[in-house]
Amino acid sequence: MKKLAFILMLFFTPVVFSAQLSQYSAGKVQQAQKLQQEDKLGEAIALLKGMDISRAYDRAFIDRVLGVYYWQVEQPAQSIKHLTQSVESGLLEDEQARSTQRMLADILLSQAQYKTALKHYYVLSQAIPATEKADELWLRIAQAHYQIEEWQAVLKALKNYESSHRKDEIQPLSLKLGAQLQLSQLAPALTTLNRLIALEPQKTLWWRQMAGIQMQLSRHRHALETLALAKRQDVALSQQDIKTLGQLYAQQGIPEKAARTFALLENSETDKDLIVTQARYWQTAKEWDKAMTFWRKAIKLDAQYRWQLAQLLLQEGHYQLALTELKQIHQKGREAEVELAQVRAYYKLQQFEQALIHAKKADHLESTETSRGWIKYLNQIREMKS
Repeated sequence: MKKLAFILMLFFTPVVFSAQLSQYSAGKVQQAQKLQQEDKLGEAIALLKGMDISRAYDRAFIDRVLGVYYWQVEQPAQSIKHLTQSVESGLLEDEQARSTQRMLADILLSQAQYKTALKHYYVLSQAIPATEKADELWLRIAQAHYQIEEWQAVLKALKNYESSHRKDEIQPLSLKLGAQLQLSQLAPALTTLNRLIALEPQKTLWWRQMAGIQMQLSRHRHALETLALAKRQDVALSQQDIKTLGQLYAQQGIPEKAARTFALLENSETDKDLIVTQARYWQTAKEWDKAMTFWRKAIKLDAQYRWQLAQLLLQEGHYQLALTELKQIHQKGREAEVELAQVRAYYKLQQFEQALIHAKKADHLESTETSRGWIKYLNQIREMKS
């Protein structure tokens, strides 16, 4: 975690001396401060560490200064040690005591010592002076609770944060959303996502999460509208997002838009499953020519789809083309169906003898009421013509 602004501010704030500090200690601190300003922090630390201190207040004050210097030289463990000693002494004056405890809490937070940091933050929260921003303190508390997955405490801290901070910002709203999702507070999470989208309208994650929650709540029409709006606003949707949008169009009874949406996918012209899905959507939309185009594409990748094309050709009166396809179908278990489909095609072409031949083949493969009916009917036609 990067160094916190509050700590950095203390680095460059001149030491405020107290009347309680002995002349000996004040002189040493002045020398250390001069060394610090000359970027000789190692010497400043050595000077303070070598002091012979007998007075308890002087010890607490020197620990505070050492805490700052050790943080500057990137020795957080030593910084925490000396700041803790300074805070626990209870001897610092009010403002010094508060700023030292705040610095200690912030360093603990930066070092992932969340529970210890929280103990200090909550002490500080009991009486926040007007000169200090309360929202910053509550945001730190929310961050610490978030890291240790105390979700209710996150929301409670953020409620205090929002009471003193009216402007929406990404970080606190992200924390709030994470806690709400962990607690399965889906409806409130949608409200938070609306606020996040207003701040970052091009961030795909917010749109995706909103649509996902709406689907969990069985609000599929709203999920469709969410992803469709994101697409219209040129949000960078993933391939899965686009596929989900297409599926939602189909689910809501808009197969044409479903097919057009699937056409936007990178492999829409080469992936067998995507081609088959588009064929089905176009067929559901009663766009027969487009459906047949996609069934032909599917057949190039897998011959099993020849049956779907043949049925559609029959439906649309392309009987000779249907026969061409039917003669190439050799699917086990479908032989009788294929024969009956040829019966229908030959009958429509008024080739009754061929129709009768295939009706008998179908009946031989699987005798059904349909096959027997065709044989009886076609024999009657033959008798009428003889």
